[in-house]
Amino acid sequence: MKELSVTELARLRAEHPELVLLDVREPVELRMASIPGALAMPMRTVPARLHELPKDRPIAVICHHGGRSYQVARFLLAQGFGDVANVDGGIDAYATQVDPSIPRY
Repeated sequence: MKELSVTELARLRAEHPELVLLDVREPVELRMASIPGALAMPMRTVPARLHELPKDRPIAVICHHGGRSYQVARFLLAQGFGDVANVDGGIDAYATQVDPSIPRY
């Protein structure tokens, strides 16, 4: 499975607007901090909502630090999604290295 640094994610989002940023954190976490344009889908809801994800577009999965997103990325690959990456360090790393306006928690 591919691992993306948060700086790679920022570059890819700028260069490839078709990239889906899948945020698998819980609603309370999303209210505290989020990345504009991300698709919010809490980890526990992913199996029931697979039909909402495009198999023909790259997907980068993000959570708080990278643990939940790693599990979801592995699940998506097992379900036949071909271009899936985990965002190493999650939104916490994104807030410190890419966009300091995003609150940390």
